[in-house]
Amino acid sequence: MPNLDPAAKAYLEVFNQMPPIQSMEPQTVREMFAQAPPIEVELAPLAKIEDRIISVGQNPEDEIKIRIYTPDGQDPFPLFVYYHGGGWVLGDIELADASCRMVANRTGSIVVSVDYRLAPEYKFPIPVQDSYAALEWVHENAASINGNASKIIVGGDSAGGNLAAVVSMMARDQNGPHISAQVLIYPVTNLGYDTASYEEFQQGFGLDRDLMIWFGNHYIRNEADQVDKYVAPLLAEDLSNLPQAFVITAEVDVLRDEGLAYANRLKEAGVKVETICEEGLVHGYFTNMAVFPDRIKGTISKIAQFLNGAEQKVKNT
Repeated sequence: MPNLDPAAKAYLEVFNQMPPIQSMEPQTVREMFAQAPPIEVELAPLAKIEDRIISVGQNPEDEIKIRIYTPDGQDPFPLFVYYHGGGWVLGDIELADASCRMVANRTGSIVVSVDYRLAPEYKFPIPVQDSYAALEWVHENAASINGNASKIIVGGDSAGGNLAAVVSMMARDQNGPHISAQVLIYPVTNLGYDTASYEEFQQGFGLDRDLMIWFGNHYIRNEADQVDKYVAPLLAEDLSNLPQAFVITAEVDVLRDEGLAYANRLKEAGVKVETICEEGLVHGYFTNMAVFPDRIKGTISKIAQFLNGAEQKVKNT
């Protein structure tokens, strides 16, 4: 039995009483979560929070919501584009709301949280295209939201960490907006489901192996997508010239080893990388402020430290 944080142990006792998510249809799961009573959590103070609808495609219906969190202080602020988790199938900007508020408050960045469209209604590559379009919108509209277009960070948790990694690659490949840093929180980097951490934590630790396969199968259209670099960035041939990265893994998580593997491949490609493995924690902790407030604060403090260091490195070059 792994050495679980007491909060993680309590969380899993409740989570494991639920019917397995992978036994249900996506819409049923979304409705089940939507019916859960709201829980009061600590909300970090900010100067302003605003929702906007932005266009992400050629058609009028190609629109998504973003939420802009502006901290107190002197603008222009660095910009932190955040992609929520949920296996590309579940979740929304409400899921990450308390954590995004705290990131804005503690890093002094404007956080722009992106409500990309979800699979299976919108399979790959639509969530990726939405995510990249949101990055472009932030870059083009930085001044109007009091942000600094030359200091854009991308980040996210789980599937959102995957999208942040992929958007970083797309920006490089398409000569798109300059990204200063990427913050990847227990990211999905491959759909192989076959690492040692998959074996060790395959059942009973929140994100079961079968559940991750359920997510992956809803997201991709075919076998070719499974090995596409914009689905599985770990399989990309070239990871050079990407933004410096902070890769955060949870110790008791099927995705731990592929997150570390991606960090190692970035390093091998000459990218500056810092990694931490949050001991005793399970997948999903970062956006669960009701259960893990102190550990989330700790992780965000490390993110702030990394971003301060990244800024110093830029100034010194």
